[in-house]
Amino acid sequence: MTLTNRQWLINGRPNGRSLIDDDFKLVETPVRQPGEGEVLIKNLWLAFDPAQKGWMENIGGYVAPTEIGEVMRGGGLGEVIASNAPGLAPGDKVTGMVRWQDYATLPAKELLKVADDDLLSANLGVLGTTGLTAFFGLNKIGKPFAGDTVVVTGAAGATGSVVGQIAKLAGCRVVGVAGGAAKCAWLIDELGFDAAIDYKSGDIRDQALAAAPGGIDVLWDNVGGPALNTLLAQLAMHARVVVCGGISRYELGKMPAGPENYFNLIFKRASMEGFILSDFAAEFPWARARLVEWIRAGKLRYKEDIQHGLENAPLTLRRLFLGENFGKQLLKL
Repeated sequence: MTLTNRQWLINGRPNGRSLIDDDFKLVETPVRQPGEGEVLIKNLWLAFDPAQKGWMENIGGYVAPTEIGEVMRGGGLGEVIASNAPGLAPGDKVTGMVRWQDYATLPAKELLKVADDDLLSANLGVLGTTGLTAFFGLNKIGKPFAGDTVVVTGAAGATGSVVGQIAKLAGCRVVGVAGGAAKCAWLIDELGFDAAIDYKSGDIRDQALAAAPGGIDVLWDNVGGPALNTLLAQLAMHARVVVCGGISRYELGKMPAGPENYFNLIFKRASMEGFILSDFAAEFPWARARLVEWIRAGKLRYKEDIQHGLENAPLTLRRLFLGENFGKQLLKL
């Protein structure tokens, strides 16, 4: 029996505007059987990140340009249902760039086999690129010391929430920037942040001065734009600024203007550095093991925002830009 594959194709370039229905097109195609070295996967989960809108826009970055008509890119998790590759067998669970579709036929070398246990979906978040980004970005670039004040923008998001918790494990004072009273309360009451700044309730500058009166030793930025500019003015001496993302830029359709307060890097003898997670790929196994250890010990918590049905993939991506997601944005097929 020939399987039918539903696929969401890229149908528009959302440069300088919000995502709309016509940016995607749903089609049905026959499923391709695996060739040599390939496996056929039935997708079970899809993961969503702000960078996906940037991929559609082709406004620069570290990934190959997208084409109108190609299957929308996205990471996910699935079950191998046919294999023509050693090392993977039907029933195995794998993660990789499976794209927005019911089935994916991919080279086995592009996939990671994961344990089929109670942390299965966590492999798309806290045990996947999200958690690894937090782990390596903070430890390799932020280099936190016990007693440091660490401020995290987008702190209630999947990456920011893990950054803050790892900083707490390192003995730091942690301040999260998030939108809304519920998210701020979650950071403090559930994750153990020391303070939270609600950018929806007042001026970030005044709240940051109150939460970090001695200045910011480590600034982890997921947002960019005005928030980054404001917080750069409040760096402590020898501060480290970790540039992870810039969700604010995805509505512009172009790179934002540079922050006006960057000169404070000179005054405070501070550093500002970006990174790409793949730089640390050789160290992923032991980092995952450490993250699992913290989760099992109750030292690291995570939250998943789960939507349902492949037909809702475009709406699920939009949630990231409307501030509707609370935790790692996932879609269960």
